Amino acid sequence: MEKKRHSLAHVLAFAVKNLYPDVKFGMGPAIENGFYYDFGNLKISDSDLPKIEKEMKKIIAKDILFEKSDISNQEAKDLFKDQPYKLDLLKELPETVSVYKSGDFRDLCSGPHIKSVKEIAQNSFRLSRIAGAYWKGDEKNPMLTRIYGLAFENENALNDFLKFQEEAEKRDHRKLGAQLDLFTIDEETGQGLPLWLPKGALIRRLIENYLYNELTAEGYNWLYTPHIGKLNLWKTSGHWNFYKENLYSPIQIDEEQYLLKPMNCPFHLKAYNSKKRSYKELPIKYAEFGTVYRYERSGTLHGLTRVRGFTQDDAHLICASEQMPKELEKLVKHGIKILKNFGFKEFNIYLSTRPEVSAGTDEGWEKATETLKQVLNKLKLKFQVDQGGGVFYGPKIDIKIKDSLGREWQCTTVQFDFNLPEKFKIRYVDKDGQEKEPFMIHRALLGSFERFFGVLIEHFTGAFPVWLSPVQASVIPISKKHLKYAKDIYKKLQENEIRAEIFQENETVGKKIRAAEMQKIPYIFIIGDKEQKKGTVSVRQRKKGDIGNFKLKKAIEKILEDIEKRK
Repeated sequence: MEKKRHSLAHVLAFAVKNLYPDVKFGMGPAIENGFYYDFGNLKISDSDLPKIEKEMKKIIAKDILFEKSDISNQEAKDLFKDQPYKLDLLKELPETVSVYKSGDFRDLCSGPHIKSVKEIAQNSFRLSRIAGAYWKGDEKNPMLTRIYGLAFENENALNDFLKFQEEAEKRDHRKLGAQLDLFTIDEETGQGLPLWLPKGALIRRLIENYLYNELTAEGYNWLYTPHIGKLNLWKTSGHWNFYKENLYSPIQIDEEQYLLKPMNCPFHLKAYNSKKRSYKELPIKYAEFGTVYRYERSGTLHGLTRVRGFTQDDAHLICASEQMPKELEKLVKHGIKILKNFGFKEFNIYLSTRPEVSAGTDEGWEKATETLKQVLNKLKLKFQVDQGGGVFYGPKIDIKIKDSLGREWQCTTVQFDFNLPEKFKIRYVDKDGQEKEPFMIHRALLGSFERFFGVLIEHFTGAFPVWLSPVQASVIPISKKHLKYAKDIYKKLQENEIRAEIFQENETVGKKIRAAEMQKIPYIFIIGDKEQKKGTVSVRQRKKGDIGNFKLKKAIEKILEDIEKRK
């Protein structure tokens, strides 16, 4: 399929050339689910896409071959003399380059391609959108017009994907975040810096409280660390050298350079080194809900799932060699348990091995990787090996959840670190009085609260489980004469620590119910003459509708049961 998608990118360029002869060509690769091509000197809008798509179909109707030829770099420069972006590419290419010819369209390309355009089914692709893209992804370069397309084997596969996209659109956490008053991102405040609104902040606090209690029960000790630190901390750790392009510029304070905290690890190791440690203290588990700041290009920012400031549920576990397998096993089991409690039932697990650039010894990497593999096998967990996907300081286990649309999201990660114990010279005294270097494990269960919350919103389409819903019950009096009884019910819900609200607006019952349903409130209590006379409530449950008339005590018990069981 990749060859067809790559070939469609060329067909797109061919069609654009036919319609806009003065266009300048950038690059056009295959991507997941489709293709794109970047163009200079092209001013179009989404309304032009059907016309370009129609031209592509005309080209596909002909038996045009993809013919490859190898020519010298100089010949290519002559061929593309009026194409500045192709000439720029040729500066980086060897003496011999390949060119593909399709009809009277030629493109600088290494391939591969299909044999003929007729291999592409007429209704198997669709141009989807237009975006701006810097040439070679560099903000210093000109902005080009990027045309994206979707492509599949046949029309049915394309339609299935479009339906999937439509459903994903309904679940977009950015739209639901605004609709449900959960968070906002204000341009004046700064891109990639979300503001948690009261309802979103309440849900975040519920998640934090749950996690705090879980981790405290597992023996974690809690830290608070600063938002800035001396630049030398991250030079010592190696993060400055390995990730400099994703970190913010240093801040000059007096005679020292400081950095907005990109990672919590150096602070946690400084906490460990605050006194001499004995083997009797191990394992030591430090946890922090630590806010960090990393530079993300503006084009990559996306709601809560890609931001510049975020809070990690971060922890570092420092242990002796013999403790490591047991602690790893506990970490993985605990991570899966927590994800399940948030409603995620399906996972893909990855064991990521040594990348090309790394710290540590061959022996250390082999031992750590084998230990991770043994833990996964002992727990009878299926996993895939991500060859070379580890971080520079050690191998790792990643647990990726599948949401209700089957999409995969990175959450839990358990990572060895050979780098920091050595860099920060962390030690403990063993039972023989000898100083030893302990093992260190990084771990995050949810990743960041921002990203996890964005995933939660989309997974549940904003209809959170009762225990996480910012409003768990809404009380709706039919008219003003029912307001006093409605207030009594509201008070009783509050006494039982059920988060409730009362609709007092002068609207019809239908409008009040609709408003509560739009806010995806799990339970709605409707109060009229019959309910007031009998001391009952008429209950509507989210997704189920009217479930009957209940004594107030029974209705409250039902909600409390849902909260307790995290339904």
